[in-house]
Amino acid sequence: MDLPPLILSSDLARLGQDARGLARQAKSGQLRRIRQGVYVRAQEWEALPPWDRYPVLIRAAASTLRSRTVFCRQSSAVLWDMPVLGHRHLVHACTYDGGGGRSRAGVRRHLVDLGSVRIEERHGLLVTDRVRTALDLAAFESFEQGVTVFDHVLGPRSDNLAPLSRGELDAGIGGNYTAAAARRIRTALQFADPASGSPGESVSRALMHRLGFRIPLLQVEIRDARGLVAFTDFDWPDDQLCGEFDGLVKYRNAEYLQGRTPAEALTAEKRREDRIRATGRRVIRWTWSELANPGSFSAFLAAAGVPRQPLPACRC
Repeated sequence: MDLPPLILSSDLARLGQDARGLARQAKSGQLRRIRQGVYVRAQEWEALPPWDRYPVLIRAAASTLRSRTVFCRQSSAVLWDMPVLGHRHLVHACTYDGGGGRSRAGVRRHLVDLGSVRIEERHGLLVTDRVRTALDLAAFESFEQGVTVFDHVLGPRSDNLAPLSRGELDAGIGGNYTAAAARRIRTALQFADPASGSPGESVSRALMHRLGFRIPLLQVEIRDARGLVAFTDFDWPDDQLCGEFDGLVKYRNAEYLQGRTPAEALTAEKRREDRIRATGRRVIRWTWSELANPGSFSAFLAAAGVPRQPLPACRC
């Protein structure tokens, strides 16, 4: 992780320097105080996208806590490079002394049986292992979050971590969760599909399911007389309908741009979409703004003609 360095008032105090100068620099706008006694350069903080600020807060907590801490839930997930939905989170850490659930100085503690959790090191910090981290998100967060993290860990990724298997994840449930939490985990795990290409696609598919729409095929190959046109994010073949999630961030991503300017990438995307439509398919597109409100997303899908799931047969 390429994150801005932390500036600690305790470091200055050890060197015999006046740490009050940090507060003055924060007041003048040169520094940003992100935790008591922890600062970063304001310009570097403002340059960070929202999803990169959370790891900085985790490191800030680790630098000020008295004992070495095991991070869990969203905090562990971020350190494992798992997708975490939303941008405003407390730092989550394990406790073993019965003080679970308490929140102090921006750190939420969760009671964990030390014998039931495997602890690993990630980016220099202690975290719950990948299986427990993914299961915790599915157990305690939304269905969309559970599906998103399972889609991610079940599939091949570019971070040199081997995919987890459904068997590994199911075995990890064990006696670590209540019956209700175990049902939430297994529901998300059964629905998960590693063919999903991004967190936005995972959230889209999970919301479609929850809102009663027919689940599309993923990454469907489309060809025309000239050859391969595209692999669509979503496809409803019986309805000649394709869906594309556009995260917009990709137009700033060097890996996606491959030497092109954002304008050139947009032009190429338009030509690709024209070729898809020429095969007789309709194409609909949406972004994170449509996903922010389930009711709005449902209305969008209905207006676009996305088919509903068939009602169960009547057993009269």
